[in-house]
Amino acid sequence: MESIRQSKTVSRVISTQPSLAEKLQFLSLPAAYPEAPFRVEVIETHMSYVFLAGERVYKLKKPVKTPYLDFSTLEAREQNCREEVRLNRRLASHTYIGVVPLVLDARGQLAFSEEGEVVDWLVCMRRLPRKFMLDHLLRNNGPSQSQTDALCETLAAFYVSANRSPISAKDYGERFLKEHRLNCEVLMRRPFALDHGRARTLLDRLNCRLAANLSLLEQRVSEGHVVDGHGDLRPEHICLCDPVVIFDCLEFNAQLRQVDPFDELAFLGMECAQLGAPWLGAEIIDQMARRLGQKPPRHVTLFYTASRALLRARLTLAHLLDETPREPAKWEPLAARYLDLAEQALAAME
Repeated sequence: MESIRQSKTVSRVISTQPSLAEKLQFLSLPAAYPEAPFRVEVIETHMSYVFLAGERVYKLKKPVKTPYLDFSTLEAREQNCREEVRLNRRLASHTYIGVVPLVLDARGQLAFSEEGEVVDWLVCMRRLPRKFMLDHLLRNNGPSQSQTDALCETLAAFYVSANRSPISAKDYGERFLKEHRLNCEVLMRRPFALDHGRARTLLDRLNCRLAANLSLLEQRVSEGHVVDGHGDLRPEHICLCDPVVIFDCLEFNAQLRQVDPFDELAFLGMECAQLGAPWLGAEIIDQMARRLGQKPPRHVTLFYTASRALLRARLTLAHLLDETPREPAKWEPLAARYLDLAEQALAAME
């Protein structure tokens, strides 16, 4: 891991344990960082604050606790940061520099240093070029054939070498049933500006498809196809530079990372379609089938697509359940687009 030099400090002395607001204030200043960037761009996500500081990216976990994760203690955030680095080095070995401490130094000032009282931990990464990010490419001319080939080559090597999942066939099927129940609970909440009749119909249709395909889903496990995968394979997590970098895997819940590669690929294809490139998912799945030497039945892949679309609709609307939602106008129209994609996949199964 590259060393992180002690940063320049903020003039105001902090006399007690710093609050989250005080940490954010410090981390928003160029003088806070060893690299002394010209400016710092701050991006808030659902679980983290990301600081773009010149050629480096620093990620601070929010001190939150949900049914899926627990970042509420300093120890938990350190453990999660280290797990994030370990897991992401599988597909982004040179991007993840390491985990760095944020401390109160001898003068009671926040600093990046190896000495002082640790008050939080951050993941440090190399910044990737925006022009090669897959979501950026899809909004413009799309990836070239050579970039698509390189992506499939990278993913195929990853899935071949990935650890086979210890999940049982029964537990794998139960996970889809559990997620479907959660989808129903959230999508049918009346306060959302959503066509609830349409949502109910789509949920019922998916439930029928789940019942019809449950044995095939379980068979994917018994045949050894389910692996410890990426878990969040979206275009914004793929950089088609040379070599290809795939980052920001789902590190906080190992169970949710146990996936059929073609489930992840269907998810990626669905997200590409949401960005206006419905053709790319089919091409990736066909190429990956050749590279992996196996492909599930088409209706299983379509089920994965519909299931992922409804899951994303649910997670999108869940932002509005936060006490102070970020970008509140964004989520209901986006959820409606995911319903469109679920409907298309379900129609193709009939």
